[in-house]
Amino acid sequence: MFQSDGFRALDRQECLRLLAKVPVGRVVYTRQALPAVLPVNFSLDTDSSVLLCTSRDSDLLHAIDGVVVAFEADDFQAEIRAGWSVVITGRAAVVTDPAEHERLLRTGPDSWMPMRDGVFVRIEAGMVSGRELTGLGVPGTASTA
Repeated sequence: MFQSDGFRALDRQECLRLLAKVPVGRVVYTRQALPAVLPVNFSLDTDSSVLLCTSRDSDLLHAIDGVVVAFEADDFQAEIRAGWSVVITGRAAVVTDPAEHERLLRTGPDSWMPMRDGVFVRIEAGMVSGRELTGLGVPGTASTA
């Protein structure tokens, strides 16, 4: 892979710090034997896992409960060619413990979609990786380096 002065890999702590700054990411999973991506709002829990809130009847819930998925979030500023992307890979599981569910009702993410039977899904932060592109300039302009 081509690497320039403006590209750098992020360590786990940097990745988690950046994830905490954005409200929306994407769950990457398998649906009917094909790759699928769904944008979701989320939050990070105290153990660095990703938390989602979705409907008990959602297709997403049935597709990811108990399987390994990827979760990606990013933030880019196209005008200056800068930004970052973080990917977490880990097992997704519905939170079934009643005390944990009650705690997440107070501290976890609120779904942006109206629902009655909300459940929380935890994605373990098994593998965490990220990249940052630190502004390579505006296209069509000369570099001053």
